[in-house]
Amino acid sequence: MMKQKNTRKPKLAFLLVLAAAATVLSGCHGKKEQAAFTVPDHFDLSKDYEITFWAKNDTNKTQTDIYRQAIADFQELYPNITVNLRLYTDYNDIYNDVITNLTTGTTPNVCITYPDHIATYLTGDEVVVPLDDLFCNEAYGLGGSELLFDGPKEEEIVPQFLEECQIGGHYYALPFMRSTEACYINVDYVEALGYTLPETLTWDFIWEVSEAAAAKNPDGTFKLNNQEVMIPFLYKSTDNMMIQMLKQQNAGYSTSTGEVELFNDTTKEILYTIAGHTATGAFSTFKISGYPANFLNAGQCVFAIDSTAGATWMGSDAPLVDIAEESVVDFETAVMPIPQYDPAHPQMISQGPSLCIFNKEDPQEVLASWLFAQYMLSNPVQTAYSETEGYVPVTTAAQNSPQYQDYLSRAGEDDSTYYDVKIKAAKLLLEHEADTFVTPVFNGSASLRNAAGQLIEEVTKSVRRKQTVDDAYLEELRSKITSLYHLDEFSGMSGEQTDLGPLPLASKILLGTLAGIWILLILYGAGSKIKKRN
Repeated sequence: MMKQKNTRKPKLAFLLVLAAAATVLSGCHGKKEQAAFTVPDHFDLSKDYEITFWAKNDTNKTQTDIYRQAIADFQELYPNITVNLRLYTDYNDIYNDVITNLTTGTTPNVCITYPDHIATYLTGDEVVVPLDDLFCNEAYGLGGSELLFDGPKEEEIVPQFLEECQIGGHYYALPFMRSTEACYINVDYVEALGYTLPETLTWDFIWEVSEAAAAKNPDGTFKLNNQEVMIPFLYKSTDNMMIQMLKQQNAGYSTSTGEVELFNDTTKEILYTIAGHTATGAFSTFKISGYPANFLNAGQCVFAIDSTAGATWMGSDAPLVDIAEESVVDFETAVMPIPQYDPAHPQMISQGPSLCIFNKEDPQEVLASWLFAQYMLSNPVQTAYSETEGYVPVTTAAQNSPQYQDYLSRAGEDDSTYYDVKIKAAKLLLEHEADTFVTPVFNGSASLRNAAGQLIEEVTKSVRRKQTVDDAYLEELRSKITSLYHLDEFSGMSGEQTDLGPLPLASKILLGTLAGIWILLILYGAGSKIKKRN
């Protein structure tokens, strides 16, 4: 019996030490690869904190008012936290300012951004706070017991939206608002051409109707509108266009580790198709021709694809219009999901701003930032902001709240808060949340996204300049785009191993612990043999 016990002891000790090491190095979402932030045991309410919040407002005063009201309400709950708001009109401006401030240590505390941008921020040394442990902290985590407001639990955040905030197996952001893309349609024009909108738009339908709408009168005006301008099909975000067309056909774009798969036969087919319809005048892009809503509202477009968040600019009665009132044409506006290759299995992109938190020397300051970021996901803020445009709340708690459900039920009551096109756009995403997808996020994913859109832009531009688009052209374009966006530096393109940098501290501790255990086991085994011989 004694020998049996002695034989089991080293095994048992080995397992216990391994379990202890795993426990120390794990959060509620698995092993941490960098210990950049330790959650304080309590939040010091006796100390004053001043945090900065960088946000984007689309030049929408209503959104600005919502930010300010949210800050005022939060500061009433936490009078020891002062939140300074800095507004931007473009996400790229926020991104560029963050990059500029990384080296000087003057990043904001909280900012609205995109996960693709966060992946670049992570190249800094423990700059962005990993949120895994904060998520599950019993006191201050999602739905925590010590929160002074009713915040969402983790399970109340829509999984498809939360997934986008995960980078390398860890969460570095909270989703703030979400949108997808919608096709805004002049129904009068579709019917005038002899067509009826199908239950689900297909690419074949879009191209066929667009070609019909490109027909001209003998005097050079267009038959459909008797105007000198008609762009039947206009796409706002060509990066989304390419990404979604590839996804719908199960073609490559990129892997989760950053391997570039963009240049494939399906991509080539897509570009040839776009070139053909550009040549007839049936297709163009925002960067080349202008904002789709302006052409749609002026009766110079049949299909305008833009974000659901852009719904307030779409339609004859849109509350936000960028063209002269006398130029607006009266028509029925339909809001449908983007065209599909396989209507039975629709695929559309999930997009929208997220909130990330930057590390600071004082953990209490970081905790104050986390509290504010959580407050932005509370029902009052989520509901109020989503009512400004075609965004939807990121939590089921807000989506199912009586206030939000009442808002959705009142579509068409007016042309501002209850503008029907805007509410239709929000409902579109709510009905298709399960059909949305996100692209892999890694350092360089923002460049790859830009490259995907630039392929379409370059082909469209070349056709309009009467240049020939053939295999030789596309091969040259591939080389140009690869160089322009440094795609050959990605691990999948170069064929070389990516330098991941030094091991995180937690990994070093784990490896050291395991090495120590094996040394002890070897010594123990050797000692046992000596004792047995004696």
